Amino acid sequence: MKEILLTNDDGYESKGLKKLIKMLRKHFKAKITIVAPANEKSACSHSITLTKPLKFHKVGKRFYKLDDGTPADCVYLALHALYKKRLPDLVISGINKGANVGEDITYSGTCAGAMEAVLHGIPAVALSQFYKDNQKELDYKLALKLTKKIVKNIFEKGFPLDKKEFLNINFPSSKTAFQGLKICKAGKRIYSYEAHSNTNPRGVEYYWLAAANLDHENEKNSDIALLKQGYATITPIMLDLTAYKQMKNLKKWMKNG
Repeated sequence: MKEILLTNDDGYESKGLKKLIKMLRKHFKAKITIVAPANEKSACSHSITLTKPLKFHKVGKRFYKLDDGTPADCVYLALHALYKKRLPDLVISGINKGANVGEDITYSGTCAGAMEAVLHGIPAVALSQFYKDNQKELDYKLALKLTKKIVKNIFEKGFPLDKKEFLNINFPSSKTAFQGLKICKAGKRIYSYEAHSNTNPRGVEYYWLAAANLDHENEKNSDIALLKQGYATITPIMLDLTAYKQMKNLKKWMKNG
């Protein structure tokens, strides 16, 4: 029997996670374990908790929340404490509320859950549901349908990537007509450092960091552009961040200094 470990960064009560659990239990003969943060950890990146102890709290059958834990904590600790005889065959992180595309991947707690898994040699996918600002309720039907197909492919054909690589998958808004599935590169986001300031009743100024829009460079075949057009996107992500093309230039730069 296959073993699947689930996590996310929206918290253990998130709708995307609950729908994913239900779909996997219905369609796959697999032992499913869930370890998710007790609270939302969006944009926590690949952080792990080193300054205080962590504790599992059981919320259901093979379902645990981790107090103040990050998605990376959840995967790390689950592998240590819950898998004594064999590691899971697959780690799935998501389904996240909101896209994780372009350089946002480096911020993403969802992607970090998958990163932590592949660091330990376990195939992993990160799942994210894009939505538009006027959407009050997210429709996960397409995301679940495509996830079912992808998990089936992984189990039947094997994981398609090398070690320390994971699949980053984004599903289009249900408000946009679905155009199909595209394998593509990560796009280039355009960032700002906007923050909203206010003053509390005691006269102390505070800030909310602004929610980022999906502004991006004009690349028609990037994950961002395709997602906005109604495509689901799959991007293979590697953890090797070396800028290989710059190594010769850097050597010359050092010699000439």
